[in-house]
Amino acid sequence: MIIKNASVLNEEGVLERKHIVVQDGIISAIKSEIEAVDGAGEIIEADGKLLIPGLIDMHVHLREPGFEHKETVETGARSAAKGGFTTIACMPNTRPVTDSPEIVQFVKDKAREAGLVKVLPYAAITKSELGRELTDFAALKEAGAIGFTDDGVGVQSAQMMKDAMKIAAGMDMPVIAHCEDNSLVEGCAVAEGTFADKHGLKGIPNESEAIHVGRDILLAEATGVHYHVCHVSTEQSVRLIRQAKEIGIKVTAEVCPHHLLLSEEDIPGLDANWKMNPPLRSRRDVEACIAGLLDGTLDIIVTDHAPHSKEEKAKGMQLAPFGIVGFETAFPLLYTAFVATGKWDLSLLVQRMTADPARVFRLNTGSLKVGAPADLTLIDLTAEKEVDPASFASKGRNTPFAGWKLKGWPVMTWVDGRAVWTEE
Repeated sequence: MIIKNASVLNEEGVLERKHIVVQDGIISAIKSEIEAVDGAGEIIEADGKLLIPGLIDMHVHLREPGFEHKETVETGARSAAKGGFTTIACMPNTRPVTDSPEIVQFVKDKAREAGLVKVLPYAAITKSELGRELTDFAALKEAGAIGFTDDGVGVQSAQMMKDAMKIAAGMDMPVIAHCEDNSLVEGCAVAEGTFADKHGLKGIPNESEAIHVGRDILLAEATGVHYHVCHVSTEQSVRLIRQAKEIGIKVTAEVCPHHLLLSEEDIPGLDANWKMNPPLRSRRDVEACIAGLLDGTLDIIVTDHAPHSKEEKAKGMQLAPFGIVGFETAFPLLYTAFVATGKWDLSLLVQRMTADPARVFRLNTGSLKVGAPADLTLIDLTAEKEVDPASFASKGRNTPFAGWKLKGWPVMTWVDGRAVWTEE
């Protein structure tokens, strides 16, 4: 396959017109001039569109097994491909929880059957994510788990978390933490602040997240584990992570598009499509997250893609489950808000969604260079479209971004040189 006339970012972050040659699923050449190639197979005319390494999302919920009415591995993988993602890492809060080698294998088998994007399963830290007993880390790693997390709930016991970190460190495996002190969040639906006050709702305070971040940083320092913080949303968490990095603690962190774009001030009313965990917080927290992403305190962007059924989200702000979908809007949202407006360089956005997650989790992907896997995404930076949940490939329609006009839409996605999604 040859992809002709693609706009590619060079090492200086400048766009150049290039031709990409792919053989046997690998990038075999990147050329400024292209001659006729016998037996080249498929020739794709990129027509100046942006070609980048396939996007990588290290925090997603595919819901299978147990919640197939919300999403399946196949529908989630298709949604990811449509959003330009070629590698995704799925969280273990399924039913049954991904806490055994059998469930890890089940997820891998489903991903292979789907034949779309690369799906990397996380395994739970504790059995059934109940925080009472550690899982068999060695058996889970052997089965193919790429890290350990009780995402969806914070590990409440410091001793349990320290024990987990010790074992993971000895196996050279990361611990990925959903940071939340349950004693501060019971019965809460939104962030503590003006929106909660206005609607008479109990609010989630910033400290509920930051307390666990601070605790776990100290435990990571003591154990030497690679500690990764999920979906950072508060100014205090950013500050703690920045300080930890400055003194050499092995901590990395992620942030979601919605925590870079929206604050509690933007919530239009009691619409549960605006309910997520962590919740939308203050404008000050948003600005802290943006600053943290720009200076590298927050290493990567993830979606926390969390599909729910229409019926579940219709239960209202207090009773509906937390979460929004994210695969199909992530890049266009951030490109339109930050790159098209001149606030960020395009290269920074691409790096935080490709090379940086590959670096943090030591993945053999995320780069556009000779010898790399041909995991690629072609993006139209000029065409403007509205976010239309009815057109999502995901089963989930739960997004606060419906109707937003965006640029930067993926039009074609390849995994190992094979097209897994093409715009109709």
